[in-house]
Amino acid sequence: MNPYLAEFLGTMLLILLGEGVVAGVVLKGTKSENAGWLTVCIAWGLGVSLAIFAVGEISGAHLNPAITLALAFTNNFEWNLVLGYCLAQVAGAFTGATLVWIFYGPHWKVTSDASSKLAVFSTAPAIRNAPANLISEALATALLVFAIMFIGVNEFTHGLKPLVVGLLIVAIGLSLGGTTGFAINPARDLGPRIAHAILPIHGKGSSDWGYAWIPVVGPIVGGISGALLYQLIF
Repeated sequence: MNPYLAEFLGTMLLILLGEGVVAGVVLKGTKSENAGWLTVCIAWGLGVSLAIFAVGEISGAHLNPAITLALAFTNNFEWNLVLGYCLAQVAGAFTGATLVWIFYGPHWKVTSDASSKLAVFSTAPAIRNAPANLISEALATALLVFAIMFIGVNEFTHGLKPLVVGLLIVAIGLSLGGTTGFAINPARDLGPRIAHAILPIHGKGSSDWGYAWIPVVGPIVGGISGALLYQLIF
């Protein structure tokens, strides 16, 4: 399989499962309505693990422009592949979000809160404060990349590493996700936000483009910083 296609499919799977659980928790009339933050974090972690299992041997399973750029900045990935990977990731995220919209079809109409509908697709801050929100996303993503790098140098039973990375996502979500919803991935937020803006979602409201730059810039800055810090220390 072409690595760009692998990144597209892996990110699509990640978003289908990750945003699928958010939809189940926040939309009205689902079996999992109000299941809570722990449910969301665990499902996101499992989604990451499954996506890595699916395409890790083909593309390296970056699934995240912040990781792709961090690896390129530290000479662990070829620069000529960066744009293709990032575009594939955003396209995969857009497609995954569209599938979530289709899957939860009847629930959009019975959910009156527009902010809950947007929450299925993209992140939003608990308290809107641009500098604080940017720092949250940057620090959480710096930890993500730093940890992925030190996980990578450890020996695990074959096939266990994707599960360890999934647990890392759960830990970041539970510990550092409460301020902004832990995008920690520009594609995860941007692709679905575009889907929210384009799709005919019943009563959807604004796509909140004024906030959209934070879950893009924050993770990119944080990811590169985490990778450079790892190189500096080790």
